[in-house]
Amino acid sequence: MKNIFCLLLAVAVLGGGATQAQQPKKVPRIGYLSTGSRLSADGEAFQQGLRDLGYIEGQNITIEYRYAEGMAERLPNLVAELVQLKVDIIVVGGSPATQAAKNATKTIPIVMTNATNPVGIGLIASLAHPGGNVTGLSNVGSDLGGKQLELLKEAFPRVSHVGVLWDSANPGNALWLGEMKVAAEALRITLQPVDVHGPSDIESALSAIKKEHASGLGALRNAVTNNYRARIVDFAAKSRLPAMYPDREFAEVGGLMSYGPNFADLFRRAATYVDKILKGVKPADLPVEQPTKFELVINLKTAKQIGVTIPQTVLYRADKVIR
Repeated sequence: MKNIFCLLLAVAVLGGGATQAQQPKKVPRIGYLSTGSRLSADGEAFQQGLRDLGYIEGQNITIEYRYAEGMAERLPNLVAELVQLKVDIIVVGGSPATQAAKNATKTIPIVMTNATNPVGIGLIASLAHPGGNVTGLSNVGSDLGGKQLELLKEAFPRVSHVGVLWDSANPGNALWLGEMKVAAEALRITLQPVDVHGPSDIESALSAIKKEHASGLGALRNAVTNNYRARIVDFAAKSRLPAMYPDREFAEVGGLMSYGPNFADLFRRAATYVDKILKGVKPADLPVEQPTKFELVINLKTAKQIGVTIPQTVLYRADKVIR
């Protein structure tokens, strides 16, 4: 009887171990929140970053996508959906989406990408020690405003009135515009900031710039300018306006010049933060990264189309020239 009891006990123990071994490993669920649209390349860049690290969507990782389609007022509801789904991490693109996520949860780790001056707008305590549940990548956007104006003025010395498309509800854009205003005064350029808070504002904003006879155009990176880059580029070409854009995607669809970080690289890099957090590192212990390389892209096709010449001194500094 004793032998039979021991045999049954051994079977029970082994059977329990087998049951535990058969339990499937939990597949992490990631929330992806963007102020932009499904057509944006940012999400694809993030997916590529995950694949580079061995994560295959639908196999060993699940991603819940939420897009505000250029309407920032939708962000609180969209992030609330992700919180309700109990995602393991929320990846966010841009300052408004990061702020919405931070307002919605203090416990779910948040990986920001493309956030402008996150310390200055209160998203984190410091770059080295972000604290709380937010970490990720900054785009250093506010520091670039002056440099972009300088490049535009160097290439086109006669530019004296620049229409600037910006979103007043975007805290990063507000800092960026402030930097541009300081540079504009030194360069003797009159800035004409025109608010594009939502998709319905784009046509009236372009009309306002045309009405004031601007001699140059600038666009700050936000959901609206990103979603409507083709329309903005077309307007500048038809108006024969020298223009400076915030990233290479504008130049690649016909924009004259762009200067800024490689935003696709920022979204690919966000995957490394996701990987580290899934492996147990706390967001508060992950320093926020800043881009170290900035790209000047010049589209000579567009220059020829609008009848302008880019000085050789500027061309020599270009990281990419589209011919």
